[in-house]
Amino acid sequence: MSVPANEIPVLESLITIRHKLSALKKDRDLYIDPNVIIELFKETEKQVEKLNDLRTGDIWNSTSRNRLNDVLDDVMALLSLFFMSIGRNRESPAVYVHLVTVERYLDQLAHMGTYTDTMLLENKERLNDIETILNSDTSESCFVELLKHKYDRCKETLESLLLSTQDVSPTLKPLQESLVGLRRDLALVAQNPAGFNASDIREIQEKVRKLDNSKTELFQSNPKGKALIEGLLEQLYEETQDLMASRNSVSESLVPIVDRLKQIKGQLERLALTHRWTLRETDLYTYHLQLQDVEKLRQDGKFRDSESDVIPEGQAVVNFFLRGCYRIMAKMLSENVPVAEALMPVHNQLSTVRRCLVEVTKWGKPDSVRDLYPYQMKLASIDNMRVNGTFCDEDGNIPEGQAICIALLNECYDILHELIAAVDT
Repeated sequence: MSVPANEIPVLESLITIRHKLSALKKDRDLYIDPNVIIELFKETEKQVEKLNDLRTGDIWNSTSRNRLNDVLDDVMALLSLFFMSIGRNRESPAVYVHLVTVERYLDQLAHMGTYTDTMLLENKERLNDIETILNSDTSESCFVELLKHKYDRCKETLESLLLSTQDVSPTLKPLQESLVGLRRDLALVAQNPAGFNASDIREIQEKVRKLDNSKTELFQSNPKGKALIEGLLEQLYEETQDLMASRNSVSESLVPIVDRLKQIKGQLERLALTHRWTLRETDLYTYHLQLQDVEKLRQDGKFRDSESDVIPEGQAVVNFFLRGCYRIMAKMLSENVPVAEALMPVHNQLSTVRRCLVEVTKWGKPDSVRDLYPYQMKLASIDNMRVNGTFCDEDGNIPEGQAICIALLNECYDILHELIAAVDT
């Protein structure tokens, strides 16, 4: 849909903001200046207010969606990641990328039909935390209203999925858990970087058949949740057959998508191992965009061949990889701490010292105080970085995350003093 003439000034302004944010994302020589991010956020708020007036309060209406919405999505995602980078995780703008990731993960669960109460409750906790952040924002700006609209959509999807799990009778719960467990095993097989053999799939198929046979007795009392169990079984049969058909080669039209998702997932897995030390939150924007591009290729829930109406083999493989990517991204975002990028090296060093001291405590008291000298020296060097009790950046500014770092430093000192006292006794 083309952009109406009265919306073009807003579009141009948002494109300019996106360019500025993208330029900041690429600049890794300097730490991010929080004042610059706040100014760009305020400018975005103004443009959202204008767009809200033009669309009479319904910015996300699907009938009026056009390129402007896509640009606004990009700007909000970048701002969200930048707010996390400057340690303002508990402010409204930071939650957007969390909401998008949760929304897509829940959509994947709903599409694939395999989930348990435990999986859903993890997302419920995350949404409850986001709700607390949004409710604490008293600005009543259109930007916050947009976030609340996105939150409401996530909550509706989650409640719908939770309702379906509650409709399962206790007698069928063990069977449901077993089927979902097999679904996870199937996902691991499908995502094996080295590929998989027919025997891997046949083993799971045999387990599915056994569970299918066991349902007959359970269904005799006509318990609640029969339809969900039948749906899970049908899904597993369909996906195992799809994987068997695609074990040697995925349909040619899906090969580029699968290769792309394999690459994204591999990069995300490597980042997940090192992200505390090497990741700038805005780096996730690249993966956010790439997964968004893959999602746009789906039509009516399926990835189709552009040259025919036939649904190509390999749908399950694509879905497994997509869900895996969203799960890793959600995990990394949830582990993010509200500490500014400039202060992150200090936080990481203190976290490492704390882990080491806790390990020393587990093994009992040291042989002598001399064994604790390296930890004393490291804590002293970190403590000496403070100016009047505060950690400052290179420009003398006070970055976000002071309380967390000082609490970590004090905890390390407490553990260290306990160990010294244990040696002296």
